Amino acid sequence: MKKSYTILLCLATLITGLLSCEKLVPKAVADDQLLDGPLEGLTPEQNKRFLRGDIAFNDEIFNNETGLGPLFVATSCGTCHAGDGKGHPFSTLTRFGQTDSTGNHFLHLGGPQLQHRSVPGYQPEQIPAGATFSKFTPPANTGLGFLEAVPDATLLALSDEFDADDDGISGRPNWINVPDYCLIRPGTVVRNNKYIGRFGKKAAVYDLFQQTVNAYNQDMGITSTYEYHNTYDGQESDPEVTNQTVQDVVFYLQTLKAPIQRSQNDQRITEGRHVFDAIGCSKCHTPEMQTGNFPIDALSNKSFSPFSDFLLHDMGPGLDDGYTEGNALTSEWRTPPLWGLGLSKNSQGGNYFLLHDGRARSIEEAIMLHGGEGEQSGNAFSQLTDLDKQRLIAFLESL
Repeated sequence: MKKSYTILLCLATLITGLLSCEKLVPKAVADDQLLDGPLEGLTPEQNKRFLRGDIAFNDEIFNNETGLGPLFVATSCGTCHAGDGKGHPFSTLTRFGQTDSTGNHFLHLGGPQLQHRSVPGYQPEQIPAGATFSKFTPPANTGLGFLEAVPDATLLALSDEFDADDDGISGRPNWINVPDYCLIRPGTVVRNNKYIGRFGKKAAVYDLFQQTVNAYNQDMGITSTYEYHNTYDGQESDPEVTNQTVQDVVFYLQTLKAPIQRSQNDQRITEGRHVFDAIGCSKCHTPEMQTGNFPIDALSNKSFSPFSDFLLHDMGPGLDDGYTEGNALTSEWRTPPLWGLGLSKNSQGGNYFLLHDGRARSIEEAIMLHGGEGEQSGNAFSQLTDLDKQRLIAFLESL
């Protein structure tokens, strides 16, 4: 009898302990509250590669002994993209030196990226006299592989450079030069030896490979076999990051999952989407797109909802910083995708820093700063009832 009692007491103690641990262990964050994480449908080997890229992107911190600088902006990729989300004023980049399609005339003075930090013994860069510049808030990383997998034909079909339909919207691609190391996608459209850019504030980057190589070199001063010129003096330098690491980071960026909309069945969210369409937001912020064939099966022939057409639009004098890239005008900006917007504050210190330079501190302020092709929608927003404004903001924050 005594033995049985002892056993029961031990079982009761064990159960109590397990229940206590359950209370102590925090619940997992819902998938729709996170921007990071891999695509569904990756193979075991692809998941291993994703993890390698994740470690290189978020955990590897460079110093002057491992190749940092000597001039730089950040010490790691994750510095500017916490949780794969948007950056904030501390991590905002400064680009300088180009005013029109003739190219950047300040490359010999450090352009296009201002490296405002340095390792000991060196002086950080300053914007050269006479150079125009613009502030670029780092974007969220999620879902980028879907954009890379969209055929050029889709973007051209969305463009309306001369506003043939007379709706006041005239989006167009940014035709750019592409570095020799980029692998040109099948189906790529070429005009006058130029290619359609789709990444960056001005859509001046061809693919995630170019984006990654540029970030290593211009953000951290890290050379590779693809970009082997030191950002300090332009001299050739031995590679400071391996080809495998660069390619793993590219794969990581390609296979990050797309943001998941929250509260999709909420009536207020549904009503807000109707307001979004009614005031013309979807003319530039295209709700849905389709990928084409792509080397990564999980990205091939998939529908996705970026709420962007990834084209250039003239946003008026208020957002004209006098700086540009590629063939874009200084007042033209690529339509930013809205997916993940409601989670932006998670990586921005609990506050919004929106538009290309973070000047808008709320979604409403960002809308009202739309000029040029966005002015009609901005004016329509200002005339909405308070209730419809609330519905629209609720919808945008659900993305």
